[in-house]
Amino acid sequence: MSERGPRLRAALEEVPAYRPGRSALPEGGEVWKLSSNENPFPPLPGVLDGAVAAAAGFNRYPDLACTGLREELARRLDVPVEHLATGTGSVGVTQQLLQATAGPGDEVLFAWRSFEAYPVLTSIVGARSVKVPLAPGEVHDLDAMADAVTSRTRLVFVCNPNNPTGTLVRRPALERFLDRIPSDVLVVLDEAYLEFVRDDEFPDGVELYRDRPNVCVLRTFSKAYGLAGLRVGYAVAHEPVAAALRKTAVPFGVTQLAQDAAVASLRAESAMRERVSSLVAERDRVYAALVDQGWTVPETHANFVWLRTGERTDAFAAACEGEGVLVRAFTGEGARVSVGSASANDRFLFAAERFRKG
Repeated sequence: MSERGPRLRAALEEVPAYRPGRSALPEGGEVWKLSSNENPFPPLPGVLDGAVAAAAGFNRYPDLACTGLREELARRLDVPVEHLATGTGSVGVTQQLLQATAGPGDEVLFAWRSFEAYPVLTSIVGARSVKVPLAPGEVHDLDAMADAVTSRTRLVFVCNPNNPTGTLVRRPALERFLDRIPSDVLVVLDEAYLEFVRDDEFPDGVELYRDRPNVCVLRTFSKAYGLAGLRVGYAVAHEPVAAALRKTAVPFGVTQLAQDAAVASLRAESAMRERVSSLVAERDRVYAALVDQGWTVPETHANFVWLRTGERTDAFAAACEGEGVLVRAFTGEGARVSVGSASANDRFLFAAERFRKG
């Protein structure tokens, strides 16, 4: 018998690993997890009761088409239901987008650093990542991104606000950028954190997509709505793109529990807005405190802050961990720290000040 194992795609050897935020300290003890941009609040009113009721139907497959959720979104966003596609969180829809548009020999373009799933999922479909460095101030360099588009470019991601820097692309700049992109290149506006934005010039992707067939808007229930553990996200796009996303979706991937919870969460929007407002207030408090400590922090429009700690990043993360705070470290670059409860934020600020003074 041959000792060789199954032959796998050689391209997988080049796929970078996706690193989730850590959840616990190795030695145990009290921990404040600020590494995954999670919402610190429990499910919105009524959502948990609905989830318990849905548990009685776990022996049945979910609605393949996510009909109820898509219809609810269509009403709220004033878009045709045919323009909506769902998936297992926004990262699941991101994978569907790549499967629908790119393959070997194609290019996928995005700012860097940005959402770390982009290069991972691009490699999985066999396409090549084109990473355009951020401009000073940790913002998208849209001119450089437009210049980097070639005949092989199939997909462009604009993460707005950007993860992990929290910076914003404003409407005039984004519209100029979209005008430069060829009509056969799909531009994805990844708006996972839009509910946390308070800037009047933030460009609502749904308004931009309406008369631009090559624009797709990506959103999620994981952040502001607090459904990270249920994995449900969606895209808004014109029918050819939305139909392709539905074709590339994992059948029955979005559970019925997730669908029902998303609908219930949409109907509890006022409570969501109140919670987000409190998180925005905490974000602004953390940002101001870091500036007072002497850190250079880009203005953030999401539910996290970004510290460009460079070669000291791992040491900074270790120092935070020593105080029981888990942050997301990007070795050699910086640390992203989620906004959590007031007590968690206080603990982080204590660790940050102690590290800076040390």
